[in-house]
Amino acid sequence: MHATLPLLEQTDFPPIFRDELAVLQVNLGYLCNLSCMHCHVNAGPKRTELMDKDTVDLVLAFIEKEAIKILDLTGGAPEMNPHFRELVTEARRLGVKVIDRCNLTILEEPGYEDLASFLAAQQVEITASLPCYLEDNVDRQRGKGTFQQSIAALQKLNTWGYGRGNGDLRLHLVFNPQGATLPPAQEPLEKAYKAHLREHYGITFNQLFAMTNLPIQRFGSMLVSKGMFNQYLQLLKDNHCAENLRYVMCLNTLSIDWQGFVYDCDFNQMLQLPLGAFAGQQKIHLQQLFGRALTGAPISVRQHCYGCTAGQGSSCGGALI
Repeated sequence: MHATLPLLEQTDFPPIFRDELAVLQVNLGYLCNLSCMHCHVNAGPKRTELMDKDTVDLVLAFIEKEAIKILDLTGGAPEMNPHFRELVTEARRLGVKVIDRCNLTILEEPGYEDLASFLAAQQVEITASLPCYLEDNVDRQRGKGTFQQSIAALQKLNTWGYGRGNGDLRLHLVFNPQGATLPPAQEPLEKAYKAHLREHYGITFNQLFAMTNLPIQRFGSMLVSKGMFNQYLQLLKDNHCAENLRYVMCLNTLSIDWQGFVYDCDFNQMLQLPLGAFAGQQKIHLQQLFGRALTGAPISVRQHCYGCTAGQGSSCGGALI
């Protein structure tokens, strides 16, 4: 049984519509040095999908033409794409804020020894995954030894000036629950992270983002295998908070996959849900959107969208309220 099939049914999730486009979230490929249990992309070391040079150039042309303010780079491990540094450098030259969604361990891999210094030189904001501040929990979720690699990477980033108070080099951490539960309140959890990491490892960072696990791809498959898929969906729906609808990330963000096809969000990309603005069409490419106004267009929604509105809400910037 495929974990995403129930999500393709009709939904009672409230209709939502686009605001002005400000963020381009670009998935540079599914290749990753890790295979995390909570990964909604199903990324890993054996994946071969990577954005090519022509598509990278198209992304840059779109950013310049449409005056995009923020470029949010994800994967896989986005840094493993051979065109990553060129894309970052050119986007920064255009005055765009660049976010790197980093798994931290990539900074400790052979061949990436100078990655931290490159990111600092380009003033890239780093949003780094550290699903817990306890070693056993992280290694259980991401693989043996990943916690110590992550700690070493964070210490390296601190050395380069990341996560130091109100400085220009912003470093944020991401928490994901271990299982089929909603994340705890973000603010007290952030305080616990900061206290533990500072006391035990001398690490500082700016903010913690508490994110809900979405029931798709690898995490969805785990739920199906344990007979918890429908139960988890009901948990999300039961905790729906209408106020969060005003802040969900899909309102001002477009998600681009490694081939240049466009979706309303990263999760819809994984489910191959067509862009809501082009109802009835299956695949919309970025080159079709030049000069196209999307403000007011509908957003494709399904049952998994309750993951973004449940409880305190969840987005690429953590809790919504």
